[in-house]
Amino acid sequence: MRILSCLQTRWTTRLLQGISRLRNPYTLGVRVIVEDAQNQILLVRHSYVAGWYLPGGGVDRGETLEEAARREVQEEVGIACVSRPVLLNVYLNEQASGRDHVGLFHIQDWIQDAGFLQPNAEVLEAAFFALGQLPEDVSGATVRRLAEFQAGEFPSARW
Repeated sequence: MRILSCLQTRWTTRLLQGISRLRNPYTLGVRVIVEDAQNQILLVRHSYVAGWYLPGGGVDRGETLEEAARREVQEEVGIACVSRPVLLNVYLNEQASGRDHVGLFHIQDWIQDAGFLQPNAEVLEAAFFALGQLPEDVSGATVRRLAEFQAGEFPSARW
């Protein structure tokens, strides 16, 4: 690992990403549609990317998709699931070199937990929005997933 410190940062990053892809050629993530009592949808604004998104993130080693969905909403926005998250669809995210898969879940029964909607290192802002009043800079994929959710149909398998 000492040799890596001699390389430029961009080369070290590329090398480590390449090794990671060899060891794990596919990634798995989750996004979660969280609904409140007024049928508003929870969106988050992350510290590392512009725009509003559904809460979610990567599935850790040894973790199921459902466990990741529960963990991500608890960590990101302080929401604890009361009932099991419902898997709506699994997508291929072609934006990520065609190797990223995303499970989309729905959570309707939940309670507030520690850190509810409070900013943290990962999430700068979190808020509930009516489907007809989404913020202007919501991501395109989020808009597509919410349109599918509203229609009750998930015809696409591509993020």
